[in-house]
Amino acid sequence: MDQAFIQKIRNIGIVAHIDAGKTTTSERILFFTGVTHKIGEVHDGQAVMDFMKQEQERGITITSAAITSSWKNHQINLIDTPGHIDFTLEVERSLRVLDGIVMLFCSVGGVEPQSETVWHQADKYKVPRIAFINKMDRQGADLESTIHMMDEILDANPVAYQLPIGKEEDFVGLVDVVEMKAIFYDKTDFKYADIPADMMEAAKAARTKMVEKLADFDEVIMEKYLNGQEVSVEDIKRATKHAVHNILITPVFCGSSFKNKGVRLLLDAIVDYLPSPIDRGAVVGTDINNSETVLSRKPTTKEHFAALAFKIINDNYVGQQTFIRVYSGELSAGSYIFNPRKNKNERVGRILRIHAKDRVEVETLKAGDIAAIVGTKYTTTGDTLCSEDHPVMLEQIHCPETVIDMKIDVPSAKERDKLSMALHKLSLEDPSFRVRYDEDTEETLISGMGELHLEVIVDRLKSEHNVDVIVGAPAVAFRETINGEIEHEHKYKKQTGGKGQYAHVVFRIEPNPAGIEFVDHIKGGSIPREYIPAVSKGFKEAVTKGVYAGFPMMNLKYVLTDGSYHAVDSSEMAFKICTMVGFKEAVMKASPILLEPIMKIEVNTPDDYMGDVIADINRRRGRIDNMRRFRKGSQKLNGFVPLMEMFGYATTLRSLSSGRANYSMEFYNYSPLPRNVEEKVLEETKKKKEAKAAEASN
Repeated sequence: MDQAFIQKIRNIGIVAHIDAGKTTTSERILFFTGVTHKIGEVHDGQAVMDFMKQEQERGITITSAAITSSWKNHQINLIDTPGHIDFTLEVERSLRVLDGIVMLFCSVGGVEPQSETVWHQADKYKVPRIAFINKMDRQGADLESTIHMMDEILDANPVAYQLPIGKEEDFVGLVDVVEMKAIFYDKTDFKYADIPADMMEAAKAARTKMVEKLADFDEVIMEKYLNGQEVSVEDIKRATKHAVHNILITPVFCGSSFKNKGVRLLLDAIVDYLPSPIDRGAVVGTDINNSETVLSRKPTTKEHFAALAFKIINDNYVGQQTFIRVYSGELSAGSYIFNPRKNKNERVGRILRIHAKDRVEVETLKAGDIAAIVGTKYTTTGDTLCSEDHPVMLEQIHCPETVIDMKIDVPSAKERDKLSMALHKLSLEDPSFRVRYDEDTEETLISGMGELHLEVIVDRLKSEHNVDVIVGAPAVAFRETINGEIEHEHKYKKQTGGKGQYAHVVFRIEPNPAGIEFVDHIKGGSIPREYIPAVSKGFKEAVTKGVYAGFPMMNLKYVLTDGSYHAVDSSEMAFKICTMVGFKEAVMKASPILLEPIMKIEVNTPDDYMGDVIADINRRRGRIDNMRRFRKGSQKLNGFVPLMEMFGYATTLRSLSSGRANYSMEFYNYSPLPRNVEEKVLEETKKKKEAKAAEASN
């Protein structure tokens, strides 16, 4: 019985570039599945999925809302994800827990930069997908061109499962290529009819193409096709399901969500072709005591409980809600579960199915379910939750580096506690948002994925947490690293009236592309085991503060090789201080350098302005790597550019192109600063420190 229920669950996300119509499509799905009785619109701020004030004001989706609905006896857990690149982690963590996605494209814009990013993120997590080409009623809508772009840019192997009847404002219905029927729409109603005579040839050609594609992956269809036999609807559906689950093809559907056209057929496709938790199979994790030992959990209630916390929302009424995806076993309200990453037990107070602002309390969650639990104290995004008797560690959610910093303060000292509590809550909810306190300058710095990201954070501090914040201008989040490898040792001795302080560490630091790493190579007890964590802590603290110019460090390995201690005078504090001082000395000898965030940029520009746009990017230390025809008379330019040169770019691009060009950027990597620019940054940093010191002495 349980397996039959799990087979009918669809955990899906709707993913796309900003403005392709994701939230509108989600709203229509909720309306047609009976979750809502009134259609909410994004443009009038009434969308159910966008329940944060900032989302309603900006008309964009920031957090992924998880909503449960049902269609044709199937449970659909729908996650609406943001399209703006600043909130890319929201998409990443949703993909981690989804079984399938609907990739939405705008029929006018085609494959846009964020769709490309998300497509590759979905490839990373091997998430099966179908495509929905929206806005078929818009001027310039072109199904064929979008399918061609999907093939060229995404290597998606797209196959048209529907064709539009009529173009642009005359778009009145669809041809279902599988059933070979026409569907005509009238507001929210539709009726089936015969395919119009003038479309019969195109429909037959599309069906033949579909059958040919499926024949590559299905022997039954191959045999029928070669023998000239009719391929049945059942054959097509079975073969499509297999091909989608194995990411061999991308079935393409189309419509206009805003005009209610094609949404119910899209729901049918979700149920018919996207996988259930059982189809996706077992989830793999590792033993908490030995990361080499692989453990798996099958999607059944008979297995031990395992789930992943993929989102945290702080609610004024309910408190902290932790959204989880259950992979195996079942969970009851009031029970205890184990968080292996924090090594803590958590009590599940209540279990809630969420419908944006509304909550329905349930007693149990089964394998395959997505819902929110209330009562957790220690769990953060990406943590595994499991049974204490049979623990497992699931793969964590990758968190990208932040690229932009902003100083933040409050008008009075009494507001400071309120600010730090609010920042703590926001950083729990959003791991791509970081907070650090610079002791040298006594400033609180917040870091994020882009200007809009930090703008929304500041907005939320004011509106949700009632903190009156003063913000500085956004600044680039530089990083430090080393170019050389060096062996170093440091002795720390201090004799005061009573007990002294003694610690001695011998270590090596070296560049490490994998990130920040601490390695303990102590043999023979030259430093007792109980002091090693203090060395690790000292290293990690020094790395966070930076050495060269006060920016956090990255891509560096610290190998502790030897040392000595004193039976009476050694302590954890002595080893921590010794490590920090020694590390700072070593970094300055290991050719330290500054790194800057490099952004991947895509500019869509009419041909007339292409020369000016490229020249301007070159002036900003950027480079354009390739150009491709976007549509008649305009080009897509792709390249890389340092973030520090891109502040105010939107205004420049508007004036260069008379408002006709647009662009999007996303983080690519951290690269060394050119020497002359690095000198300027170091000089500015030095001046700031001196000014702060002078202010303090006055």
